Amino acid sequence: MRSTNPGFVPDSPFTRELTAKQLAFFSAFPKAELHCHLLGTTSRETFIDLVRDSDAPISMAEIEGFYTRGEKPVGVLRIFRALESSILKKPEYLKRITLEHLERTAAQGVRYIELFWNWTGLKHFMTYAEGQDAIVAGLIEGEEKYGIVGRLVPSIDREALPEDAVELVREMTAHRSPWVIGLGIDYRETLHEPENFWKAYRLARDAGFKLTAHAGEFGEHWRNVETAMDLLECERIDHGYTITDNPELAERAADRGIPFAVVPTNSYYLRTFTDEEWAVKHPIRRMVELGLKVFPNSDDPTMHHISISESWLLMMNWLGFSLADLRGFLANSIDAAWVDDETKIVWRQLWLPEFDRLAREAFGADCLPAA
Repeated sequence: MRSTNPGFVPDSPFTRELTAKQLAFFSAFPKAELHCHLLGTTSRETFIDLVRDSDAPISMAEIEGFYTRGEKPVGVLRIFRALESSILKKPEYLKRITLEHLERTAAQGVRYIELFWNWTGLKHFMTYAEGQDAIVAGLIEGEEKYGIVGRLVPSIDREALPEDAVELVREMTAHRSPWVIGLGIDYRETLHEPENFWKAYRLARDAGFKLTAHAGEFGEHWRNVETAMDLLECERIDHGYTITDNPELAERAADRGIPFAVVPTNSYYLRTFTDEEWAVKHPIRRMVELGLKVFPNSDDPTMHHISISESWLLMMNWLGFSLADLRGFLANSIDAAWVDDETKIVWRQLWLPEFDRLAREAFGADCLPAA
């Protein structure tokens, strides 16, 4: 943990000073990370190396701009497009990025991670099978070296054509791997509605893949969340913030137990809220009030200048949730993980008592309600 404030988050009425032991707690307890984009984990140093190795026409000034996150941050999609268009020319680059992130997150208490990756923008450099094999090799080596279990979730590039999405699912099906467990959709949501990709989702569901979708991320209408739930039949929603504009839809999602993989550092709300509004008005707080099953994630950690540990810290020290709330979020993340029920039972039996023990050591014996 770098400090009690990552440096780009507005002041919050919920903020309090934390001891070194309390800060260390957020890296220590076991956790699952279910909303993390592989390209968004690329470190600045690795980015520079890959630019040099690939001879990409990108200047140091551009790279510094990519890794600058101001008080009113812009999104990171332009960085992904640079990686796809001229840098990631070799599958082994994907393996390197994967391994480096597994090493980082294992040191932050992550025991299980699901990584999104987009092949559509890379297919001029590599086949789907080549890219998948490289990432899976990184996942296997990462588990051996760092003890972190990783799985892969190929994602539709919603700025591309629906036919490209169908092609992706057909490649996933033709090159089945036990490390590849589901289908997602990401990139810019505005003017790229989820219903455009119903066919790809239908094919993925019929092939036995799990389903999730980015929806309600950029302040877009709640109907995108509804479409992801009801037409695409997603089992999990990424972001989903605008569901708070439709309490009836939120009630249905809560009744169905649909998990929401939220991101405290979402650029849209940091950019559109004033410093005074941010912590109080952030939709994550309302989502919890509405009974939705949320849990924090890092999204694009190296580009958002955030770690998964700091994402959990933000939930308490900037959005005002209690340690008991965090314990509930941890249980939500276990429920949301795409693993078998027996594994979830084991994680609950191991992770939750460990969370309790570490919390009481850091914050005091009475920091959690009695069991």
